[in-house]
Amino acid sequence: MDGQKSAEAIVGSDAEGPNDDTESRTRDLVIDRADRSTVRSGGLAAVSEPEALRLSRGVEVDPATGGRTKSEDRATMERAVERANVRLAYQRVVRNKGAAGVDGVTVAEFRDWLVGHWPSVKKALLEGRYLPRAVRRVDIPKPSGGVRTLGIPTLVDRLIQQALHQVLSPRFEPTFSSHSYGFRPGRSAAQAVKQAQAYISEGKRWVVDIDLEKFFDRVNHDVLMSRVSRGVHDVRVLQLIRRFLEAGMMQDGIVTARTEGTPQGGPLSPLLSNILLTDLDRELEQRGLAFCRYADDCNVYVRSEAAGERVMRGIRAYLEEVLRLRINPAKSAVARPWSRTFLGYSVTAHRQPRLRIARTSVQRLRQRIREQMRRGRGRSLAHTIEDLNPLLRGWMGYFQHTQGRRALETLDEWVRRRLRCLLWRQWKRPRNRARQLRQRGLDEDRARRSAANGRGPWWNAGAPHLNFALPNTFFTHMGLASLVGTHQRLQRVR
Repeated sequence: MDGQKSAEAIVGSDAEGPNDDTESRTRDLVIDRADRSTVRSGGLAAVSEPEALRLSRGVEVDPATGGRTKSEDRATMERAVERANVRLAYQRVVRNKGAAGVDGVTVAEFRDWLVGHWPSVKKALLEGRYLPRAVRRVDIPKPSGGVRTLGIPTLVDRLIQQALHQVLSPRFEPTFSSHSYGFRPGRSAAQAVKQAQAYISEGKRWVVDIDLEKFFDRVNHDVLMSRVSRGVHDVRVLQLIRRFLEAGMMQDGIVTARTEGTPQGGPLSPLLSNILLTDLDRELEQRGLAFCRYADDCNVYVRSEAAGERVMRGIRAYLEEVLRLRINPAKSAVARPWSRTFLGYSVTAHRQPRLRIARTSVQRLRQRIREQMRRGRGRSLAHTIEDLNPLLRGWMGYFQHTQGRRALETLDEWVRRRLRCLLWRQWKRPRNRARQLRQRGLDEDRARRSAANGRGPWWNAGAPHLNFALPNTFFTHMGLASLVGTHQRLQRVR
């Protein structure tokens, strides 16, 4: 396996240059037998996650120390590479699966790779010599246009980032704003949307919708590291985070240097984004504003358009001058909340607004269903429905808080029509179509005329003859998930 040829991807040299090409340093290392046996014997996956969480928590909080744990006097890097913490990080990285990085090491190969390399990685981390590999660049299209750049680190770098995240997150979490909902334990997009609805109900019926322009690509490293250093005093950890930020990005075999940004794809990126944007939260709180922030998506609710314009100018100046960030003018605006989208939701214009699914969210679902239907033209209906159900249930799980049913009923009708259209295409010839219609209860004359009407598949999918032959109950018996039914079931559970 390529990732096991040498330790060059793992251990930095004594000088801050390229990693050593030889394995002589690795052979001279003192191997931590406990760490090696842990990995080899089933190792990092052998202990349950709850047990690993218990082991990684350390000592109980001592009220006499102002909320600090007794183990906080230990260096942060030592806590990050503790066996229990790394074991938990390994479990989470493997559970998340994900693609290989630039070294080509896959999740299936990762445990064997760690058996030979983790002791040297750990030693390099403790000595402050570890150099991360370049991240693999992947561009994925955004629903609203353009592309989102992901940086896929190697698995070992993801493991280290996850281990750091587990140590740093409890330290920074108490400093975050109660108005921040993204990438935080016990917080969700649904809570942000409901809080936004509450602000509108209070009479704040104008929204300052702020979208940061290419936030993850344009984070200023110096500004970010100054915020990180407020809560981290271990120089090795600060140097390592800076190296992760500055790791090159590889595309088509060419590595380009990075001087700004923290590309999405690594476990540390969400935490770093919250650390940086906490200053924005505090600024908004100091001004007494009602707002909700989810990652780089921030909505401020005010009572008038004039107040909204004033807030927009102030926030723009603060972001540009203090945090070195820019607002995207094409996606930001001062407007009525029911004309904007927040985390896929919108609201009605009633005095007591009701949550509804944004039109753009419905359009994206339709597009994903179309793509799956195209792939299903040569497959049985049962297989197509089996592939479709997880998408429908997952989408409804996210939008379960919608307070209107009409959009769900329309989508259910549209999905069934797409499936009728798929079957009509599969029946192909008029003779076979007539036979299928007769088998499903149409008389011979009507079946023959319907099969030879010369209309296209989509027209026939909505025509009375196919609705009679393939009623709603037919798809229910086939196991098709209903959005309306799933929504009702989720409401009962809540």
